[in-house]
Amino acid sequence: QVQLVESGGRSVQPGGSLTLSCAVSGLPFTLDYYRIGWFRQAPGKEREGISCITPSGITSVYADSVKGRFTISRDNAKNMVYLQMNNLKPEDTATYYCATGQNYYCTTFNTTGVTYWGQGTQVSVSD
Repeated sequence: QVQLVESGGRSVQPGGSLTLSCAVSGLPFTLDYYRIGWFRQAPGKEREGISCITPSGITSVYADSVKGRFTISRDNAKNMVYLQMNNLKPEDTATYYCATGQNYYCTTFNTTGVTYWGQGTQVSVSD
């Protein structure tokens, strides 16, 4: 059974930092086969892709909305993927999801090729 379990979400003030974690298990292949993406969905808005990392971790991409503030990383040996979020803004308030699939690529920020989703972790940024 494939599981992606996000954690680390909480309420934080603007300008604060959080690190989200994604624990992955049960994939058909080892984690270093997969590109992993982080997505988020704010209330009343569509789910958007914000970052993606290649299997080796050498290459990562970011949506303009988070570029320069968020950093994605992975530890394949621990089956973990992380999202370091700095200088958080109220507009970052959303449920954050990690996701992957055998045919998921980091070339776009849409959900094409995503087969597996986590349950999400809530991030709230407010005074």
